[in-house]
Amino acid sequence: MLEKAASYEEAVRAFRWRVPEFFNIGVDVSDKHAGTDKLALIYREEAGTERRFTFRDIARLSNRLANVLQAQGLKRGDRLGILLPQSPETAIAHVAAYKAGLVAVPLFALFGAEALEYRLSNCGARGLVTDAVGLSKIAAIRDRLPDLRTILITDGGVGGEANLCFAQGDQPLGFWPAVEAASDRFDAERTRADDPALIIYTSGTTGQPKGALHAHRVLLGHLPGVEFPHEFLPQPGDLMWTPADWAWIGGLLDVLLPAWHHGIPVLAYRARKFDPEEAFFLLAKYGVRNAFLPPTALKLMRGVTDPRARHAYALRSIGSGGETLGSELLDWGHATFGLTINEFYGQTECNLVVGNCAGIMPARPGLMGRAIPGHTVAIVDDAGNELPDGEPGNVAVKRPDPVMFLEYWRNPEATRAKFAGDWLLTGDTARREADGYFRFQGRADDVITSAGYRIGPAEIEDCLLKHPAVAMAAVIGVPDPVRTEAVKAFIVPKPGIAADARLVSEVQAWVRTRLAAHEYPRLVEFVDTLPMTTTGKIQRKVLREREAAKLAKEAM
Repeated sequence: MLEKAASYEEAVRAFRWRVPEFFNIGVDVSDKHAGTDKLALIYREEAGTERRFTFRDIARLSNRLANVLQAQGLKRGDRLGILLPQSPETAIAHVAAYKAGLVAVPLFALFGAEALEYRLSNCGARGLVTDAVGLSKIAAIRDRLPDLRTILITDGGVGGEANLCFAQGDQPLGFWPAVEAASDRFDAERTRADDPALIIYTSGTTGQPKGALHAHRVLLGHLPGVEFPHEFLPQPGDLMWTPADWAWIGGLLDVLLPAWHHGIPVLAYRARKFDPEEAFFLLAKYGVRNAFLPPTALKLMRGVTDPRARHAYALRSIGSGGETLGSELLDWGHATFGLTINEFYGQTECNLVVGNCAGIMPARPGLMGRAIPGHTVAIVDDAGNELPDGEPGNVAVKRPDPVMFLEYWRNPEATRAKFAGDWLLTGDTARREADGYFRFQGRADDVITSAGYRIGPAEIEDCLLKHPAVAMAAVIGVPDPVRTEAVKAFIVPKPGIAADARLVSEVQAWVRTRLAAHEYPRLVEFVDTLPMTTTGKIQRKVLREREAAKLAKEAM
C-alpha cells in the first residue's frame, strides 16, 4: 500500500513492495472482508432497478461457483472465459476462478463470433460464463471450440433456440440454479503469487491478438498505480466507478479488484452506449467519490451544459488514462469537479507505471506524470541502453516488477521481442524531462488508439480480406477530435467489383459483426494499390504520412 506522503520524493523513499510467496486474488478481494456486512457492489440495471451485494455475499457466492466449476471438471490451470458486461455475475465469476486456481479470460461482450473464436481457441478455454446474447454468438462457433466443455449462462436462454447447436449432455447450465444448489464452503487453492491467474488479449500490429498472461501478484502490482492518482486510496467514504468495461484491464484492475482489495464498494453499470448526462446522474445518485474516466468519456461529458444545476456530485478523485490530456480538458475538470484530473499511463502487459498525484506534485498539461513509486521507468534505445533526459526513445519498465506480465500465451517469440535485456519495451516513445516527468510522443508501432481502446490493425485487415469483394486491405488510425483516432481502411476491390457507398456499408458491417463495434472502419477509401515493402509487407507508415500530408494541405 502506498503511504500518504507530503511530497513525491517522500512517497518514493517510503514505498516498499510487500509481495508474499503465496497470494490468491479471489481470497484477497472477498474472504478477508467477509466477516462484515460491508457493501461491496451496487449494480444498477439499465431499467433503473438495483441489486446490492456485501463482501459476505461475494465470498459465499464465489465459493458456490468455485464448487460448481470444480464439479464440472475444471481443474487448476484451466482457462475460464468470462463473456459478460459489468454485472454481479462477472465479478463473482472472476473471484471464483481465482479461488479455484483457474485462469480467467475476460472477453468483451460486444466481440463478434470471429473475435471470440480466436481468443477462446488460442487459450484453450475449458469453461465459459456468459449470457443469452453471448450464447447466441458461441452457438455459431461451438463446433470449432473442441476444448470448451462447460458453459454457464446467467440470464435464461437454457433450452432456447441457441442451444440447438449443443450436443446431448453438453447443454449450457443455468448460472444461478447451479450456484444456489452448491455449497458455500470452499477451500481456495493455495496459489503462489507468481502462479497464472489471468489472460487479457491485447491488440497486435502483426498477426492475431496476443494473450498477456498475468500472475496473481498483478493485483498487488497495480495497487500503487491506483492509489497514486486517486490521492492515496482508500479514504473514508470512497466509492469507485468507471464506464470502462471489466473485460479490459482498465475496468478490472484499475477499479474493481483494487477497490475490493481495500474494501471499497464499486458501482457497476454498463449502458449500451455511454451517455454523458447519465454519467453525471450516476456520480450524484450513488455518491461516487473516485472515478476512472477515459479521455473520450471526459470529452463527451465536457459537452454537457451546467451539470451542477441538475446533479449534486462530489468526487474526491478522478483518474484518466489512454492518452495525454491537454490544458483545456484539465481546466474544464477543475471548473466542473473542483479537482485535478490525474493522468496515468500503462499498458495491458505492464499497467499503471507512470502517473500524477496532484496532492503532492503539480500536474503539467501534456505530460504523463512521473514514475509511480515502486516502478523503475526509463527512456531507452532499441538495445535497452538508457538515454539521457530530453532525448526521445522507448518507454521502458525494468524487471522484475510485480505488475509485469509473465508472458504472451503460447507465443515465446513475441515474449522475447517485448524485452531488451531487463527492460520491457512498451511500444510507446517519449522523452523524460529533467524533473522526471515523461512527455509522450507517439506509438512506436501501428496500434490505433480510439475511444480508449488500443486496436491492432492486423486483425481488422484479416477480417476484411475474408469479404468476397476485397482483394487487399490496410488499416491505420487517423486523427479524430473525440476518439483521438478513428479506424480507416484502404481497400483494393477485386476485379469487377463496384467501389461504391454500398460496398462501404457492407465492409463496415462485416467487421462490426465479426470483431467488435469499436474496431470497424469508420472511414473507407478504395485504392488501386497499397504501398508494400520488397518482401510484400504493407507500409502503414506510408499511408499515415499520406493522410498527414492531406490534412495539412486541407488546413492551409
